[in-house]
Amino acid sequence: MEPIIEVNDVSMRFRMANDRINSIKEYAIAKVTGKLKYSEFEALKHVSFDVQRGEVVGLIGHNGAGKSTMLKVISGILKPTEGSVSVRGNIAPMLELGSGFDFDMTGRENIFLNGAILGYSKEFLENKYQDIVDFSEIGQFMDMPLRNYSSGMIARLAFSIATVVVPEILIVDEVLSVGDADFQEKSRKRMMELMSGGTTVLFVSHSIQQIRQMCTRVVWLEHGEVQRFGNVPEICDEYERT
Repeated sequence: MEPIIEVNDVSMRFRMANDRINSIKEYAIAKVTGKLKYSEFEALKHVSFDVQRGEVVGLIGHNGAGKSTMLKVISGILKPTEGSVSVRGNIAPMLELGSGFDFDMTGRENIFLNGAILGYSKEFLENKYQDIVDFSEIGQFMDMPLRNYSSGMIARLAFSIATVVVPEILIVDEVLSVGDADFQEKSRKRMMELMSGGTTVLFVSHSIQQIRQMCTRVVWLEHGEVQRFGNVPEICDEYERT
């Protein structure tokens, strides 16, 4: 069977200016005079793996391993420097929760704004509006501007919008750590519902316990390279010994 996601020999390099430049003027002068020097940072190095339809694949690795970069490449937010990614299905990315929000608009307005970014129609969002509000548990704040929300409230609203439908592919970066313990448990249950409904899930978590409970396979990244890919208990045991 054809994989729903294929990551084929993906490398991702970023160019960074070496000099400490404090203004656009300084940058322009350095560039014109040829004094602007760059170094390359390789966030991903020849990464390959596949995800089958209906699988739950976890990404583990220490800070700076390239996990979030990998999710952004698969989501289409970043274009890889080398290699290719094939995705056969619609993606609901939950990466930087609230990144599609306008903080001067109300919670109510942001449901329609963020929902439109995710590809939902106005009619669909009107029908699902109350479900989103009820799940987020912030109904009394819906007519307040987002700038007055706490980070936990923003994450709740973003999670509620992103999971209002059953997407084919759900891409998640540490989303289960948002909000208080009760909302985390509610989020976990919603994720499990999506998984049992056939959604393919790819997610980053620093909780190895979550990976063991929820994943069918695991990708272990370190310094942008795949250390291991496959068996969850075996790889998690090895990772916890490092």
